[in-house]
Amino acid sequence: MRRTDFHFDLPPDLIAQHPTPDRDGARLLVVDARSGSWSHRAIRDLPELVPAGSICVPNDVRVRHARLFLRRAGGGAGEALLLRSLGGGLFEALVRPGARLKPGASAAVVDPRTGVGLARLEVRDKLPEGLRTVRVLGDHGLDWDEIDRIGRLPLPPYIGHLAEAEDETRYQTVFAAPEGEAVAAPTAGLHFTPELIAALGAHGCGWHPVRLHVGLGTFRPMTAERLEDHAMHEERFEIPGETAAILEPALLDRSHPVLCIGTTSLRTLEGAWDGRRLVREGSTRLFITPGYRLRTADHLLTNFHLPESTLFVLVSALLGPDLAQAAYAEAVRERYRFFSYGDAMLILNARTLSSCGDAASRQVPVMMGATSSAFPE
Repeated sequence: MRRTDFHFDLPPDLIAQHPTPDRDGARLLVVDARSGSWSHRAIRDLPELVPAGSICVPNDVRVRHARLFLRRAGGGAGEALLLRSLGGGLFEALVRPGARLKPGASAAVVDPRTGVGLARLEVRDKLPEGLRTVRVLGDHGLDWDEIDRIGRLPLPPYIGHLAEAEDETRYQTVFAAPEGEAVAAPTAGLHFTPELIAALGAHGCGWHPVRLHVGLGTFRPMTAERLEDHAMHEERFEIPGETAAILEPALLDRSHPVLCIGTTSLRTLEGAWDGRRLVREGSTRLFITPGYRLRTADHLLTNFHLPESTLFVLVSALLGPDLAQAAYAEAVRERYRFFSYGDAMLILNARTLSSCGDAASRQVPVMMGATSSAFPE
């Protein structure tokens, strides 16, 4: 299939620039993959929409202040997006302008409003996919906790303002762990409040987090014309033993429905499940495309995604391309709010299209300490 098969027209004024006043105040388009029907509800209705006894699987990763503003040696501006720590103040990063920030270059890390210098960034090595190894220095190499004090939250480029006080709380889930190094929020989780989580619990639904360190694999745009030519960036995941102990029996005997809260949770489970157990720690380059045989989740809660993005391709794999396009057209007609701070979609019976046939993913997971296995990502 071609990237342009996943295009849809989106009026720019539907791109949410700020969150709703209340986390659980978003609208919810409920789409049944089995019947092809949909209805209009609200996030607050989740406890009555999700089957009783479901296992809810959110991504509890913490979003880091990974966006650094730079002043280059010649006085020009630049930016760095830190993707993951390599230890000792070293990070894998995207930098711009890449032509000026080559190995050996250095720049001051500055406050974007005042221009005051905060630290120094050195470009060390050139990596594949346009990445760099950089070192961030104060009196010593800085770690994530120190980066959080000098960087900004990396709001997506379609949000037209720098991170503000509101974003400090609303671009982070209420259940985020202290650990993690996400450079984008697991946005389906942004809708949850402690009260909504408690209401799901009262409905008999468990809450069992996983962690995918959200990076380029989730948000890098597709540029290749054909889906099979798009290379997904590797993202690391971790599954706590407590979560695995609940999920593994349920996946083996299908005794409890699994609701993935966000595409990152879905990709984590699909990448980690080998048909018998969940790999506790590893990495994945999973790209779920139409024809993929879903093996773990029964239902998915997700925000609305960019045209021609890997995430809209994923939605099309779960619903089928025609129903996905129809549902998104309905969301546009009804003026749902799109992207990170927008409204949400609940896909019920997501395994319908994968209930028969062979797995069709073209990639396999890359596991830490193991060779790639033969099961699809």
